[in-house]
Amino acid sequence: MASSVCTLLLLLFFCCFVCLYILPFADAANNVTYDSRSLIIDGQRKLLISAAIHYPRSVPAMWPGLVKTAKEGGVDVIETYVFWNGHEPSPGNYYFGGRYDLPKFVKIVQDAGMLMILRIGPFVAAEWNFGGIPVWLHYVPGTVFRTDNEPFKHYMQNFTTLIVNMMKKDKFFASQGGPIILAQVENEYGFYEAAYGDGGKSYTQWAAKMALAQNTGVPWIMCQQWDAPDPVINTCNSFYCDDFKPRYPTMPKIWTENWPGWFKTFGGRDPHRPPEDVAYSVARFFQKGGSVHNYYMYHGGTNFGRTAGGPFITTSYDYDAPIDEYGLPRFPKWGHLKDLHRAIKLCESALLHNNPTLVHLGPKQEADVYEDQSGTCAAFIANLDNKDEKTVQFRNVSYTLPAWSVSILPDCKNVVFNTAKVGSQTSTIKMIPELFQPSIVQPNTGLKALDWEIFVEKAGIWGEADFTKNGFVDHINTTKDTTDYLWHTTRLYVDENEEFLKQGNKPTLLIESKGHALHAFVNGILQASASGNGTVSPFKFKSPVSLKAGKNDIAILCMTVGLQNAGSFYEWVGAGLTSVKLKGFKNGTMDLSDTTWTYKIGLEGEHLRLYDADASKNVSWTTVSEPPKNQPLTWYKAVVDAPPGDEPVALDMVHMGKGLAWLNGEQIGRYWPRKAPTNKCVKMCDYRGKFNPDKCNKGCGEPTQRWYHVPRSWFKPSGNVLVMFEEKGGDPTQISFSIRKLSALCAHVAEDHPSFVTNSLQKNKASLELKCPMNTHISSFKFASYGTPTGTCQSYSVGDCHDPDSTSIVEKSYRGFFISLYLQLCLNKNKCIVELTKENFKMELCPGIMKKLAVEATCG
Repeated sequence: MASSVCTLLLLLFFCCFVCLYILPFADAANNVTYDSRSLIIDGQRKLLISAAIHYPRSVPAMWPGLVKTAKEGGVDVIETYVFWNGHEPSPGNYYFGGRYDLPKFVKIVQDAGMLMILRIGPFVAAEWNFGGIPVWLHYVPGTVFRTDNEPFKHYMQNFTTLIVNMMKKDKFFASQGGPIILAQVENEYGFYEAAYGDGGKSYTQWAAKMALAQNTGVPWIMCQQWDAPDPVINTCNSFYCDDFKPRYPTMPKIWTENWPGWFKTFGGRDPHRPPEDVAYSVARFFQKGGSVHNYYMYHGGTNFGRTAGGPFITTSYDYDAPIDEYGLPRFPKWGHLKDLHRAIKLCESALLHNNPTLVHLGPKQEADVYEDQSGTCAAFIANLDNKDEKTVQFRNVSYTLPAWSVSILPDCKNVVFNTAKVGSQTSTIKMIPELFQPSIVQPNTGLKALDWEIFVEKAGIWGEADFTKNGFVDHINTTKDTTDYLWHTTRLYVDENEEFLKQGNKPTLLIESKGHALHAFVNGILQASASGNGTVSPFKFKSPVSLKAGKNDIAILCMTVGLQNAGSFYEWVGAGLTSVKLKGFKNGTMDLSDTTWTYKIGLEGEHLRLYDADASKNVSWTTVSEPPKNQPLTWYKAVVDAPPGDEPVALDMVHMGKGLAWLNGEQIGRYWPRKAPTNKCVKMCDYRGKFNPDKCNKGCGEPTQRWYHVPRSWFKPSGNVLVMFEEKGGDPTQISFSIRKLSALCAHVAEDHPSFVTNSLQKNKASLELKCPMNTHISSFKFASYGTPTGTCQSYSVGDCHDPDSTSIVEKSYRGFFISLYLQLCLNKNKCIVELTKENFKMELCPGIMKKLAVEATCG
């Protein structure tokens, strides 16, 4: 009985702890103001940490988990853009269903007890197709984007008002008791304003005035807008914003985009930003008076369908973010930043109610001290040296600072966090091939193949031609982005006396294009493929081609790979052929550029809606015993079962060429396992010194994107229709689903590591925290050693000093009273914390040696 009472008391105490520390914003906000130091919500100053999660880059079934994981990571606010072209696909035709159900997303954030920043724009850039502005608006007569232009302003105001009224209807603004505390108009216009001259300046003023007239009851912001008019707050977007100052001294310091990684382009390397540097940038921002900070992205997600812009932005928008594309926390980044957030929150009162004193501790070492007469004190000590560790004296105490790091002292005495010392667990994530439904067993692999049906496109005009013209048209102006594809065909007669026919040589095809990619066919046979790259879409290429005597049909399939998403006058950037020539004729080079070309917009399979399971029933697919390999212009269809389990799923397309994929009519996106260059990658990334997107590249010589996220909610238990259009040829027998699974969970921590296990200062208690993915638990320990273990994750070894009880302790650790329920058992728990204390470990072992704990666990 006594044990039961004790347990109940502990449960009650734990619930009080959760209410106090985990749900700080469960009550709705009502009044949001600001001054030079911070936002003031319902009369209280707030230091806010925000996470960007874009609702269309995931699916509704994922939204609650993403918000929950962000909250567990110490985040107060969720930020998102509003995607105009997703919501208004044609003038006055609005859509707010599925991935575009903005009100549902905001309600999920609200129900989680979190706040929200709504970046309406409605121009967003965001590596999103056409920067989020509908393509149809470019074809409204007289329209010029993002300047003092009446048609553009008319449609922009209409959509902004639509979104504001929608949020007001559901009482989502803080002034109505809802979660939205800030709204944004325009986006990073300061970079381009000068290019538009006086029209740019007046447009900025108009946009601010239009936004303020919406009467949302919350402040408006403009990022990277140095002339934002008062009371609109200008904010910072960058890898570092510690030196940023708002335009007016009455405004708080807000960082709307801290980039914890970078985006990828097809054919580009895989950029990564070390967690130590991300943490350094955040700590420096708050050290220098920042009060609202947003990670762009905290969860990047997926550019489903044709939503990726760029051009050449990959379907994956993982961004090396704290939550990966599939919704799993990325360790150690997620955990390291969680520890940082807890440390910063311990300083909140001192930071927001006092002015800092700058103390110089060395040539590149400094402290900012926030202190008042009551004794409240917090300090940030920074070592700006990007090479060497330094030891400094601060208030008569010696502190050793790693290079390029910030130490946080919530009481001006004890270091609870250093940005360069990663104490978070690490995890190894693998893509595990999953068996398809029973069918043909592949020799020597054990993998089961699919029963495929195919539909082969004709190389050239299908159905009736759309039009004929001498010379070339602009690709985008012709398709208006209703499709990636535009066919160009012409006919060429070759005299039988041409020398190259007699000698067995081939003439050379010379093509110049504004972008983005193309496949060239002669007499129905693919001759060559070409494309631009991630930074320059115009390209030239040459290739030998096979011609015959007499009539030759030349067909060129041109493709866009996402439209321009930013830049001055970016909507006028074109695509498509500019020159086609044939070299090697006896009369010299033959220029076909001004000859008669016949055009067809899109693919026949698109017209027949082959990707739609219901519509495709009316199409004559061809059943094949084995699907053709390396065959261009081929649609493939198969019926698949859902992979078992609940782990995230991806489609492995490494053996395919280039094309589009769907599941049950849902657009997975563009696939293109285009390989990255073989140089300029690093084996180990040095976090020290300023980051840039090319600093820590990986993946050289590998496909930029091999796996393509297929959300679990898109699957039925069985009978799922998988459809792909392959442009240039691949091996569909090698296609498989892969499961994204944790293969190893590791952590290590030294006795002197600054640590705390609750949102209160804990002295001299280094601790190790383990966390499995959602809906899994710690099933076993492969390794555990307190002492002097050596090695790294998946290769740990016991050192000369070792506590033999290490494994049993981490399996059944229970010490302390305050959070005893949280520490009872590691086994069969989703998460646990093990403290390095004398109650848990034989700390008297090996005196005089700095000891540490290292573990490797499995989750199941």
